Amino acid sequence: MTPDTRFVSCLGAKGFHRMAWHVWPGPAGRPPLVCVHGLTRNGRDFDMLAAALSRSRTVICPDIVGRGDSDRLRDPAEYGYPRYMADTATLIARLGAERVDWVGTSMGGFLGMLLAALPGQPIRRLVLNDVGPFIPQAALEQIGTYVGRDPHFPDLAAAEAYQRTVAAGFGRLTDAEWAHMARHMTRPDPAGGLRLAYDPGIAHPFRTQPVKDVDIWPVYDRIRVPTLVLRGAESGLLLAETAAQMTERGPKAELRTIPACAHAPALMAADQIALVAEFLDRD
Repeated sequence: MTPDTRFVSCLGAKGFHRMAWHVWPGPAGRPPLVCVHGLTRNGRDFDMLAAALSRSRTVICPDIVGRGDSDRLRDPAEYGYPRYMADTATLIARLGAERVDWVGTSMGGFLGMLLAALPGQPIRRLVLNDVGPFIPQAALEQIGTYVGRDPHFPDLAAAEAYQRTVAAGFGRLTDAEWAHMARHMTRPDPAGGLRLAYDPGIAHPFRTQPVKDVDIWPVYDRIRVPTLVLRGAESGLLLAETAAQMTERGPKAELRTIPACAHAPALMAADQIALVAEFLDRD
């Protein structure tokens, strides 16, 4: 199965840009599920999860602007959460849904927290995949070592080798899953070979602002929707103590730890998909 890719026009500071969203149609009756990827990734990371969950609901997997099939922004200074929040609000309005469920990995989960804390927000159930309201400086420094790179790959085999390195924290994936990742995280280079499917300009915030701990506990404390936190057992981004506090503050999240993963669980394995499905299928 493959999704249907559509586009929505979003208004930014320098004009309109198109955001791609990959649709896995499912039966009516449940709110659509919006799955939002990590910083350098795109919506095709969720293919396995979306294919499974679309048996009971429609699943929407956007490529946040600057990634995948979406446009690149004219001004890289606009890359950041205010832009991503506005674009996803435009997408939800396009869906015509009063309520949505949300699965967010890393950046996508951080975005979900920001939205879910707002008055009148549309999120019914929230799944945070290896991210929380506190992110240590060391984790951000690690991300800064690769975000914005623009490597060239002679072929898919080289692209897959790169993914196996930078995404090692995703866990024990099959050869087919690594190959899938290599195909969808790259695009043909007009000069030959392949490059990553993102705008290196998304690294602008890392290049222009000091890297330090991120703390949005006051935002998290305002969330009032049922929340599930998935933590990679070896994660350096979602610390064990942060995850534990998330079960006691704000929405008092449920916590599940994924063994043999760091940052972040890929949500491709059947047992990981089952955790998400069980949580979303309540009510």
